[in-house]
Amino acid sequence: MIFGIPTSELAFLAVALLAAGALTGILAGVFGVGGGAVIVPVLYELFVIMEVPEAVRMPLCVGTSLAVIIPTSIRSFNAHRRKGMVDMSIVKMWAVPVIVGVIAGGVIARYAPADLFKAVFVTVAGISAVRLLFGKDSWKLADDIPGPLIMRLYGLVIGVLSALMGIGGGQLSSLFMTFYGRPIHQAVATSSGLGVLISIPGAISYIYAGWPRAAEFPDVTALQPPLALGYVSVLGFVLFVPTSIWTAPIGARLAHALPKRKLEVLFGLFLIVVCLRFLISFFN
Repeated sequence: MIFGIPTSELAFLAVALLAAGALTGILAGVFGVGGGAVIVPVLYELFVIMEVPEAVRMPLCVGTSLAVIIPTSIRSFNAHRRKGMVDMSIVKMWAVPVIVGVIAGGVIARYAPADLFKAVFVTVAGISAVRLLFGKDSWKLADDIPGPLIMRLYGLVIGVLSALMGIGGGQLSSLFMTFYGRPIHQAVATSSGLGVLISIPGAISYIYAGWPRAAEFPDVTALQPPLALGYVSVLGFVLFVPTSIWTAPIGARLAHALPKRKLEVLFGLFLIVVCLRFLISFFN
């Protein structure tokens, strides 16, 4: 027994998390995303195997994903900033409303039913998939970003949705900026700054949101302290980060071997599969 958990169960969970982290790193490297859109569905399937209760399964995936994104988002943002690709004026304008939105998302997570997290993930991932599969350069709302008030409202919405999806905001903000005429490379680089603003307060919010719920399921390995803090799996964080960082370059090498359009189609199809998986789970 370790931490009151049978050694065999703990060993299985550790190996499964290492394998899931490795798979996440490869997929994130192939598709060029920060990982949240990949981490959440991978963790979801793992927690299904571990028989984590449906009532807490999805928020536990989201909270753990936000924690895992912290080191990768900081690393990504610093790399993009050194290359001078980040539009800091947008990051500064979004900073306060995004953080407020993330905190609001954490409060919602404390009281929301499990299906809400799936619904948000399916809606946003579905829109992103349509953009990836069928989008054209002519799909624009304007040639430049809107004024400060509209931008801050967008930032608030991005913060809330990112907190409920367990992503670093890159999908949402990149989608937004390309719709307003910003080049994709600048959109991706600037979006990396949101990962830092979203992941840190997001993880803290999910620790707060899940603390009382964890006490309701003391017999569940994935939620039992000290292996989890609220809706953040400490073991998942510790084992996910090194293996995902290690395998991400493998995925990146695979990505360079494929045309950009093929990558967009593959990621779009991946998101469609995830959406279908979550939709099916509504009826199970």
